[in-house]
Amino acid sequence: MTLAELATISGKGGLYKVLAPTKSGVILESLDETKTKLVANANHRLSLLNEISIYTTTKEGTVALEGVLKKIHTEYGTDPGVDNNADGTELKAFLKSVLPEFDESRVYVSDIKKLIKWYELIQKFAPEILTAAETSTEEKAAS
Repeated sequence: MTLAELATISGKGGLYKVLAPTKSGVILESLDETKTKLVANANHRLSLLNEISIYTTTKEGTVALEGVLKKIHTEYGTDPGVDNNADGTELKAFLKSVLPEFDESRVYVSDIKKLIKWYELIQKFAPEILTAAETSTEEKAAS
């Protein structure tokens, strides 16, 4: 699985796996124990995770979500040491430890909470996304 196969819907918590396109939208399955299926149409604000970035103060202006998730995995492994119910100061300190150049004026505490929630869901239900780069790096080193 890749981030291109995972989506989020504005107004609905959690992540969804994209199963198949339909004439008027896409069929999604929740990325949790319930495996609830739904059809997202044009009325839903759907975003694929591979299209999401985090604002930074660098010249580029953003960093891809995939890079941030993999950096969290590299630095913290299965336990990021903070949960999405922590206070804003702690959440900002966590993101600053992972991405020191994040733009504090444009990245809200609610965004950091989503990032942590998504990381936990991906860690639990699609860990291959976080380890894909490590595997390809190890294969190149072995060659």
